[in-house]
Amino acid sequence: MEMAELVVVLNGGPAPDYGGGLTFSVVMSCLVAASGGLIFGYDIGISGGVSEMESFLKRFFPHVLKRMAEAKKGDNYCIYDSQALAAFTSSLYIAGLVASLVASRVTRVLGRQAVMLMGGAFFFAGAALTGAAINISMLIIGRMLLGLGVGFTNQATPLFVAEMAPPRWRGALTCGIQFFLTLGILIANIINYFTARVSWGWRVSLGLAGVPAVVIFAGALFLTDTPSSLMMRGQADRARAVLLRARGGVSAGVDAELKEISRTVKAALESEDGAFRWMTKRRGYRPYLVFAVALPVFTQLTGVIVLSFFSPLVFRTVGFGSDAALMGAIILGAVNMGSLLVSTLVIDRYGRKVLFMVGGVQMVICQVAIAWIMGTQLGKSSESAMARPYAVAVLVFTCLHSAGFGVSWGPLFWVVPSEIFPVDIRSLGQAVNMAICLGLDFVQTQSFLAMLCRFRYATFAYYAAWVAVMTAFVALLLPETKGIPLESMDMVWMRHWLWKRFVVQDERKSAGDAET
Repeated sequence: MEMAELVVVLNGGPAPDYGGGLTFSVVMSCLVAASGGLIFGYDIGISGGVSEMESFLKRFFPHVLKRMAEAKKGDNYCIYDSQALAAFTSSLYIAGLVASLVASRVTRVLGRQAVMLMGGAFFFAGAALTGAAINISMLIIGRMLLGLGVGFTNQATPLFVAEMAPPRWRGALTCGIQFFLTLGILIANIINYFTARVSWGWRVSLGLAGVPAVVIFAGALFLTDTPSSLMMRGQADRARAVLLRARGGVSAGVDAELKEISRTVKAALESEDGAFRWMTKRRGYRPYLVFAVALPVFTQLTGVIVLSFFSPLVFRTVGFGSDAALMGAIILGAVNMGSLLVSTLVIDRYGRKVLFMVGGVQMVICQVAIAWIMGTQLGKSSESAMARPYAVAVLVFTCLHSAGFGVSWGPLFWVVPSEIFPVDIRSLGQAVNMAICLGLDFVQTQSFLAMLCRFRYATFAYYAAWVAVMTAFVALLLPETKGIPLESMDMVWMRHWLWKRFVVQDERKSAGDAET
């Protein structure tokens, strides 16, 4: 049992500090990788605005325009209820779901850089096809290519940033993904605002998706893969060179960190063929499985994703005109950007759980306020128009809700999954995380307009209840991971009041098997 005790003591002791600061190599590599968020963000922002453009609807969904014209007067909740229109947005995410699962294996075999290049290429092809679309088939195929691009880039970029960043700066650097995602949304909303004025503006909006695709593809050409990825593919010398450059040439710290990476990679390779089986069946991996499922599910149930997609339509519902609704979406994007900058500054100082708590409470209050205003002003039948002050209040609370998300669940959705998984299931864990996320993106974007029509103002109370549940979940079950090296992350689970019952027992069993 001596070996078992040694494992527990090592994993339960203080986290090692390998040194290394924010070198130019680290910052540039992480920024280039994080720019992959532009792809996802631009698509989120562009879809809702294009869906409101009359010229776009006239060409591809004329029945929607006819239905809107024949809709019951004053039935504001149901004005955009169309499964065909929702499918334009949601079809992308089926392809993204498939791509994220395939990308798990490709990422392990070819590395993070190769997957980013593939994602950029797919997204560029999709942008070209949707911008030039002349029929529904071209539009949907183009959207599926965009989905492949989103699936591949969202699989690789969080892993790349987390594995390159020094532990003390990992949270802030990984927030860069959400920063670029938010920037993509803001840029898309601004483009929609101006292109909505011309009949062919929707082509510009959709075609310009090729620009963020070129950014990530060209940037990835100049990246080298991460030390962990290189070690997994047997390139130890190259892994050391990359790590030495990233850590500013401090060889002592690099040697210690590389030794730990080598240890974890060796364990990963020994269990490579059983990663899925380990994560789903092995008791010690139960915490990772729970969070691989819970984090994307709860992130989707904040309601922010569908509000980002359909904010122009929601603002039209409460009484804003077309231009004002698009401007409201721009304001929403700017607020989200500002809140994300705040999160980036404090995430490595105050930790992950504090931000989860603050953002969760803020989102609950705002969702309840929106539900109350819409319930009292529009009621169940929405036969009367909402007075302008109340419409403005809905915009304000929507922005505050987005700010709460931007401080907490927005960036932490990328940060936490990228750092909690051990290296042997890190790629798989990220794939499961993104597959569930993209699958729920499909479900929610396909169902939100119908849900708004049927649930009406209670839609926002529904999301508020889920945010309350997930805030309590995080408070009780998520350990703090601030400043912990990836290779020593198992210690945070071993100190947790619940998860230590799973992880410590599994560590002892593994050590006993090794001794035998």
